[in-house]
Amino acid sequence: MGIYVYMLRCADGSFYNRSATGDDVSRRVDGHNAGAYQGYTYSRRPVVLVWSEYFDRITDGIAAERQLKGWSRAKKEALIKSDWASVSQLAKRRAGEPRSRNKSR
Repeated sequence: MGIYVYMLRCADGSFYNRSATGDDVSRRVDGHNAGAYQGYTYSRRPVVLVWSEYFDRITDGIAAERQLKGWSRAKKEALIKSDWASVSQLAKRRAGEPRSRNKSR
């Protein structure tokens, strides 16, 4: 059994990222809209599924979920649009240079 990583757009315009095991993520989304999950989405209903991806390995899905949670809003919006050029550009460090581990003094 694998895992779905999914992103919801809430009624207030915010994004909610989570993962769920199973064959179909739509049941999970229906649960969010029904108020079955007390938490972030409960007071931000209705929610709409805007992106999901299935991972065969649960560990890969969990890693993807954690990574997605750290993304900026702009990067998440680019992912939703499948705008890979923007996702790549937004992934670059603002300073443009990779961070060095040890600076010589």
